[in-house]
Amino acid sequence: MQLKYARISVVMVILAAAVICSGCSPKKMEPPKTEAIEDGTVAPAEWGKVYPLQYKLWMQTAEPTPAGKSKYKKGNDVGGRIDKLDEFPFLAVLYNGWGMGSEYTEPRGHQHMIQDQLDVDPGRYKAGGSCLTCKTPYAPTLEKRMGKAYFSTPYKEVLAGLPKDQQTLGVSCIDCHDSRGMALKISRGFTLGKALVKIGVDESKLTAKEKRTLVCAQCHVSYMITKDREMHSTDVVFPWKNSKVGNIGIEGIIADIKSSPANLEWTQSVTGFKLGFIRHPEYELFSNNSPHWANDVSCADCHMPTITVDGKQISDHRIMSPLKNDLVACAACHNEKPQELRLKVLAIQDDTMIVYLKAGYATATDAKLFEMANRVEASGKKIDKVLYARAREQYEQALYRVIFIGAENSNGFHNPKETMRVLNDAVKYAATADAELRKLLVQAGEKAPEKIDLELSKYVNNRGVKKIMFKPEHEITSPKVK
Repeated sequence: MQLKYARISVVMVILAAAVICSGCSPKKMEPPKTEAIEDGTVAPAEWGKVYPLQYKLWMQTAEPTPAGKSKYKKGNDVGGRIDKLDEFPFLAVLYNGWGMGSEYTEPRGHQHMIQDQLDVDPGRYKAGGSCLTCKTPYAPTLEKRMGKAYFSTPYKEVLAGLPKDQQTLGVSCIDCHDSRGMALKISRGFTLGKALVKIGVDESKLTAKEKRTLVCAQCHVSYMITKDREMHSTDVVFPWKNSKVGNIGIEGIIADIKSSPANLEWTQSVTGFKLGFIRHPEYELFSNNSPHWANDVSCADCHMPTITVDGKQISDHRIMSPLKNDLVACAACHNEKPQELRLKVLAIQDDTMIVYLKAGYATATDAKLFEMANRVEASGKKIDKVLYARAREQYEQALYRVIFIGAENSNGFHNPKETMRVLNDAVKYAATADAELRKLLVQAGEKAPEKIDLELSKYVNNRGVKKIMFKPEHEITSPKVK
């Protein structure tokens, strides 16, 4: 019953958003006066001499975001970082064997991108220079200079090749702008450029409006770090080959991941399965016919709204959630008061989290059932291989959907309808896998208990000083929207 009302509330909000956004045209910024900057200039401070207002705002990405304004994304708030394995302990079960199974902390602002990497478990560096692809403005130069060796060369070795004073510099001006006229540009041709070809997009014909989303999509997308037989990184690839513009759906992403052993980056400890991974797919979820996408709203319209500083209109280069910016961007299209809009956003996110938790714990239960089935087989008992394979397929379909929504940074807001579809499908796949596995175990002479012990403390607390700190599913409630 609770899920029924959750779905109804989401549909109501979607319809309201569609009506309000219809014909929406965010406030246009006055054409800026531009000055040429010497080609190849990376240091943001040099750009700041010409564009001091934008530079000052970009510098604020190093500061904590305002606390108390976002319910779920508090990774850069005053008071510290959020450990997602404490927040969602089932992830510690599902990610065990993967770097994020031991440390998975909410990221901070753009200036901290590399420092956040350096702060994690050194085991996370195994993917080599490929992990710098979205993090350093030197990535295009590195890939051009080093070729394929860029991807496999040890992370620290690649990092050491950068100017010493800029080794921890995160994404900056040159990543998004042409230095001559400040036009938006695609700097990651070796990743996004190749992916656009897959979905039939001619990069040379992109409009300025399209770039206001695609420049962000250079990094706010999912990707695969492909591997050779020795598990050395060979490339950074977007899983878009089964997709098209406006429909990069989870089904196509999963099919792409499963299409080649080269895409399977890690081995899940609990099940023993080699798997791929899905990272922060903001562009994929948002562009899949979401209400804002359908009304021609870009990423920059919401995350870099036009503001007035010292009497001049500029894009807000602090780049953060509209929730943390008092929903200033929303006023361009919406008539409601900020608090009314905030409650609607939180209602969508609460509804998402209810089903996300259900799907996540159900999928983690499947993982433990596979662990049980593997032990039974190892003891010498026969198991039904057909049932096992069928259950594995259902489990992986559920798992990738849980990863997809959990890794996406809007908690469902970027596309409420698609989010609920993906999560509800994850619940169904997990339930089918559960039934198949229990049948398999009974046939092998073992009966699984009705309630499976996920052994959460084993996975969460065995990480040093980590503790389980989370709210059970029944404690999550949705705010009332008047």
